Amino acid sequence: MNGFLELFSQYDVFGAFLVNIELTLWSALFSLVLGVILVMMRISPISSLRGVAGAYVELFKNLPLTIIMVFMVLGAYAQLKLSFSDTFATNFFWLAVTGLSLYTAAFVCESLRSGINTVPLGQAEAARALGLSFMQSATQIILPQAFRGSVAPLGNTLIALLKNSTVAAAASVSTETSSLMSSMIEFRPDVIIQIFLIFAFGYVILIIPIGMLTTYLSNKLAVRR
Repeated sequence: MNGFLELFSQYDVFGAFLVNIELTLWSALFSLVLGVILVMMRISPISSLRGVAGAYVELFKNLPLTIIMVFMVLGAYAQLKLSFSDTFATNFFWLAVTGLSLYTAAFVCESLRSGINTVPLGQAEAARALGLSFMQSATQIILPQAFRGSVAPLGNTLIALLKNSTVAAAASVSTETSSLMSSMIEFRPDVIIQIFLIFAFGYVILIIPIGMLTTYLSNKLAVRR
């Protein structure tokens, strides 16, 4: 027990988890917006939009996240001069958010598309018969039901995003959990078991409520056919 207390007094463990939570929340917001745009493009009657969205999803689904995060630093920042702030810590934080958002948006799109597949085709045909445009039928009829039908996959995507936020170390975010864990292991190898347990239980505590909430909402909002 003394080992745990000593580690918490020496290192800002709660602050590191807070950074990962912030990364997750911002990335969830931006990836949801981008994912909605992508899924609208994928069901669009315009073939070129479907092609672009399909290519985006396939590309980011099959790219390792670490490569994307490294590119955000060595490519987007160093070569393309993409910068969000003059402060290095803030700049790398938002570069990590950008990389996580671009990557996760592909999975959000696929989750929403699975929800769209649960909407009967007759509803879209009825919307067209009523004179609704594609945007009107998509935003007022199809997407609301798609969100209800994709609560579970979206929840799983959020859980994956929270765990993926540890890859932010590859984007030079030095204050998140994986960076802190590496530092703690380097300087305190005598309590490596305690270090592992701190971070393992920390993520379990964060992830279990998300899973429980996802299950509840999935059952509560399920569309009864």
